[in-house]
Amino acid sequence: MKVYESSRIRNIAVIGHGSAGKTSLAEAMLFNAGHTNRLGKVDDGTATTDYFPEEIKRKISVSTSLAPCEWKDCKINFMDTPGYADFFGEVKGALRVADSVLLVLCAVSGVEVQTEVGWREAEQANLPKVALINKMDRENANFDRVLQQMKDVFKKNIIPIQLPIGSAENFSGIVDILKMKAYKYASPNGACQEEEIPDDMAAAAESAREELIEAAAEGDDELLMKYLDGEELSEEEIDTGLKNAFKANSFVPVLCVSALNNIGIGSTLDFIADIVPSPVDVAEKPLEEEPQSALVFKTLADPYVGKLNFFRVYGGSLHSDSSIYNANKDKEEKIGQIFTMRGKNQETLSEVKAGDIAVLAKLQATETGDTLCSKNNPLKLEGVEFPKPMLSIAIEPKSKGDEDKLGGAISKLTEADPTLIIEKSAETKETILTGTGETHLDIVLERLHQKYGVDVTSKTPSIPYRETIKGTVQQEGKYKKQTGGRGQFGHIWLTLEPNNEDDEFVFEEKIFGGSVPRQYFPAVEKGLREAITEGILAGCPVIGLKATLYDGSYHPVDSSEMAFKIAASMAFKKGMEKADPVLLEPIMNMEILVPEQFMGDIMGDLNGKRGKIMGMEPRENGMQLIKAQAPLAEVQDYPIALKSITQGRGSFNMEFSSYEEAPARFAEEIIKKHQQEQEDKE
Repeated sequence: MKVYESSRIRNIAVIGHGSAGKTSLAEAMLFNAGHTNRLGKVDDGTATTDYFPEEIKRKISVSTSLAPCEWKDCKINFMDTPGYADFFGEVKGALRVADSVLLVLCAVSGVEVQTEVGWREAEQANLPKVALINKMDRENANFDRVLQQMKDVFKKNIIPIQLPIGSAENFSGIVDILKMKAYKYASPNGACQEEEIPDDMAAAAESAREELIEAAAEGDDELLMKYLDGEELSEEEIDTGLKNAFKANSFVPVLCVSALNNIGIGSTLDFIADIVPSPVDVAEKPLEEEPQSALVFKTLADPYVGKLNFFRVYGGSLHSDSSIYNANKDKEEKIGQIFTMRGKNQETLSEVKAGDIAVLAKLQATETGDTLCSKNNPLKLEGVEFPKPMLSIAIEPKSKGDEDKLGGAISKLTEADPTLIIEKSAETKETILTGTGETHLDIVLERLHQKYGVDVTSKTPSIPYRETIKGTVQQEGKYKKQTGGRGQFGHIWLTLEPNNEDDEFVFEEKIFGGSVPRQYFPAVEKGLREAITEGILAGCPVIGLKATLYDGSYHPVDSSEMAFKIAASMAFKKGMEKADPVLLEPIMNMEILVPEQFMGDIMGDLNGKRGKIMGMEPRENGMQLIKAQAPLAEVQDYPIALKSITQGRGSFNMEFSSYEEAPARFAEEIIKKHQQEQEDKE
């Protein structure tokens, strides 16, 4: 592939709800641009940008794919993103490096959940958007209804620049409002015949044309004055005004196509090449003045190819067989071959100029979010803010062989996926895998099996309960052992009481008269610290405890550190039984962002989960932030519940708050379960 100047590059994130036809659209674009010789299909598993086994199996995109098209001497970097909530991190990565957005909607389903979520994200980034109503060939397709729905939901200046000729099985072409011509499609190769606008569409075309000219006039002060004075704008002026208005995100043009039947695709590519801004157009200062810099926005880990880093150049250029400095890792990296990818197919590049997107292989330290730059002029670009993973499972290797391979495989997966976290719980000894949703975690387990040959079992993670005491007791601990030679003797009296200051363990000594020699104090404390790792109710760590050593005795020959350590452990266990022990459960702080219409359902659901509403704050775009607290045991699977209640429109964050006494009936169940497990072990 040739090297393109920055002004001839277009970077577009293709976003929308699952099954709106984004991948089919990318396929049709590649076919029309001559990069493929047949129209691949998602249903057949032959689409260029859905090439992972799990994508082919499920017929959905789970990873952003690059699909560069060469059209009208432009390089259009399409980024085909997933349309399902679990993989929204992929969308965030693409939006971070895009200059504009192609929002794809289904002509039957219209505005769906991920259409709204993607729109909201693109608006926050102030990215200009082209809306494309796809599947005009489907039964019940209705362009006007979807257009009106967009206006109602998005409250933006949404203007059709194409009108469909027919719909469903009669969809045969488009009316181009810019050129005021009709284009009829008769063959699947994308060729079309230019015609006059059908008489029954002339009025609608004129009305849309007037809206478009008004939008163009508003893109330039001089043009607006001319328009308001009643003067006619030339085609060139309309073109310039539209470019400016689109770049300023002041209107959203709407196109219509059938990707599957290859109708309207060429006109869409024309519009993108002619109107959509280049990196030069959106830059705050001339790109040649920007220091050398590139941002890695995506990483792929492949057991065969190795690690692939997708990046966008923001200043200067990158060359093959050179070196670059990673500002985040403070490490120089060797660049071998630079290439672009079209799906999984690689095409080498000798150079990548500012504004372009490309791929590097086998960088040692570089990860998603890192900045690559010149060591002489280091800088860090803003990274990618990924969704925080919230749904956890505990995984366990099925065999010793799986155990040996698990660490390396998981490391590669987490390196490539910032929305995946792996950690070993020091307390429960479980390996906890946390992702963004059920499908996300299912696919991770599939990849472990298919790519790395690792099989695991999964379950809900254990809750890290705690134990404490509510009462105060004085307890003796005496360890005496005679074995013929030197014996063992340790004897202490402890006061055990709640530590009301915090959850820490506090040890004090108040020995008078040397009843316990000073050299044994550390042994007593050590014995207690070891003992509190396992309480007497459910074997959970004990917190919020204060122990005071106030008396005891010793033997000049038989006493030892070990004897006092054991005596301390005995005193703790006996004393805790008498000190009103209770089970504590972790309570989580939650911040839940939901559309206002779901407030009642969310609060009702939280009440059913023993949650407490702590407050509410209105947010922009009709959203509400609910602050709440709830026991972890009730909200471990909250991502699933929230998705169900809000139809995928809600999001939340959760972090540990404190430990609180578990209600008696819950505590009894947990204690009983622990006792049963202990009996089973014996």
